[in-house]
Amino acid sequence: MPLLRILRQQGETLVIICDRELLGKRFVCGNLHLDVRESFYSGEEASVERCLKALSEATIGNLVGSIVDEAIKAGIIDGSSVLRFEGVPHAQLVRL
Repeated sequence: MPLLRILRQQGETLVIICDRELLGKRFVCGNLHLDVRESFYSGEEASVERCLKALSEATIGNLVGSIVDEAIKAGIIDGSSVLRFEGVPHAQLVRL
């Protein structure tokens, strides 16, 4: 199950989701790198359905791992905007 973290501040809702096995790892894509730091990405285990519901209410989202494909299927993330770091999908979401 993915890890879900929700932060609310000043009218914004930041939803952070990642696969547990990615915590603490670093991935590279060309000259870009992605550090999946526990201090940012660690959260509580949640079902995919709960994660997608949280994303539907988010103003900002940061996703790493299998949840990215689920968010694409649900129409929350545009697949053309996904970066892949050593095969690991990463997407961000901003609603204005």
